[in-house]
Amino acid sequence: MNFFKRLTGHFLTITRHRHQVIKHCAKAGILWQGLGHDLSKYSPSEFIPGVKYYSGQRSPNEGEREKIGYSTAWMHHKGRNKHHFEYWSDYNLETKRNEPVEMPYKYVAEMFCDRVAASKIYNGKNYKPSAPLEYFEKRKPHRSIHFNTRNEIEKLLKMLEIKGEEETFKYIRRRLKQKNKQI
Repeated sequence: MNFFKRLTGHFLTITRHRHQVIKHCAKAGILWQGLGHDLSKYSPSEFIPGVKYYSGQRSPNEGEREKIGYSTAWMHHKGRNKHHFEYWSDYNLETKRNEPVEMPYKYVAEMFCDRVAASKIYNGKNYKPSAPLEYFEKRKPHRSIHFNTRNEIEKLLKMLEIKGEEETFKYIRRRLKQKNKQI
């Protein structure tokens, strides 16, 4: 694939995804958060490897991992975007290990919006409400995520499959209001 096709393909994919996340964040009641979603993907640290390893078939991060053994773009991305559970790990003074930390609910909500948007963009016309849950479950055994965070995102993805978007976003808005009252 030539450079121009990789450049435009990558740019259009991340932009379509981001716009879909913004729509979902608006439905979830976190529009301002959605407007800032994934802006780091346009930074040189993420965009250049994204173009270099873009194939149109999978994440460019996978191509970069195959080539050099890890993804510089992903390392940059997960360290700047709080809607990724990988961001939420810290050194535990008792166990003397890095361990997952529970995510604040507003980032769980954004993670849900991100997951659903990714499924819609990458599955296209073949998208079905069960797709985000299927993706989550396929990778579950290999994931280091806080127990409460995992349970909540899994509950939201199951709710999406069973009750649909409208009910799930209504539930998220209610939970966000509850969490804001507790602060």
